[in-house]
Amino acid sequence: MASRSFPLLRRTLFVSSPAPPFLYSPTPPLFLHFSTLPAAPLRQTHFKRKFGRQRASLSEEEEPTSGTPTMGGGHSRWKPMCLYYTQDRCTMMDDPVHLEKFNHSCSVKLGETESDNLVKNLLPQAFDYFLVLDLEGKVEILEFPVLLVDAKTMDVLDVFHRFVRPTKMSEQRINDYIEGKYGKFGVDRVWHDTAIKFEEVIEQFEGWLYKHKLWTKEQDGNLNEAAFVTCGNWDVKTQIPKQCEVSGMKLPSYFMEWINLKDIYLNFYNRRAPGMVSMMRELQIPALGSHHLGIDDSKNITRVLQRLLTDGALLQITARRSPGSNNVKFLFQNRIR
Repeated sequence: MASRSFPLLRRTLFVSSPAPPFLYSPTPPLFLHFSTLPAAPLRQTHFKRKFGRQRASLSEEEEPTSGTPTMGGGHSRWKPMCLYYTQDRCTMMDDPVHLEKFNHSCSVKLGETESDNLVKNLLPQAFDYFLVLDLEGKVEILEFPVLLVDAKTMDVLDVFHRFVRPTKMSEQRINDYIEGKYGKFGVDRVWHDTAIKFEEVIEQFEGWLYKHKLWTKEQDGNLNEAAFVTCGNWDVKTQIPKQCEVSGMKLPSYFMEWINLKDIYLNFYNRRAPGMVSMMRELQIPALGSHHLGIDDSKNITRVLQRLLTDGALLQITARRSPGSNNVKFLFQNRIR
């Protein structure tokens, strides 16, 4: 998909070591984040002002953690996310300058009374939590981000984010691949510093699920009151089983079913949207961050999810894999193919 070109500034903004002074500009580079743009009017007028506040829950109104300064007036200043922090690798949590310049909070609050009123009007969902997943990497998985969303409040409760090191590529091919994929975002250094093998990612992910009481091996490996939400079927249907085969590991049983947001969108709004960008465009939701950086795309997919919930959508499983096979049954007759 064609995208607008902006002057490139390497995303060494996210390193955990001190950056050159010019990187600490108080004005964020335009290509990194669009959250400060005003929201366009929404199609349904009674959500116009309410959702305008709610959309900031993923950007301007992130709940501060200890030592994370914010501006007055209820809105925290825009900060790029420290990607070392999302990898549990930030070593500068005691540095007030670093904490002032970079966001280290994965918690998100809806905040305002108007948003609280929206929460009261949400339909009861079949799940207590949604796990918004958006992989990156077509040959092998390069990035594995998951946002944990509370179905009752729409809060983002936590984030799991790991860069993934391919197992079958030569070092030269990895270097070329990462430079082409992440170099344009300026996060290739973070990737090389933090990427681990897929089997380690899954081991850490299962620990993260267990910490949130969403999964135990004693439950046959199934999720507890939670479901994956993706923008398309490719992530869970195709790429994860493919990566498991490449990595020589069994497909975890919690990847047997998922919610394709494209199918939910099609059946709820009765119009087709081939991808995340088109859904956001139709809903007039300004984009955040860099498209095809998995952690940013996961945030944008979450914002589409929030909009569907506030508009009254009921999220149901859209696809299920047959046990012991690669056969997938699609549960919605009217779906994106």
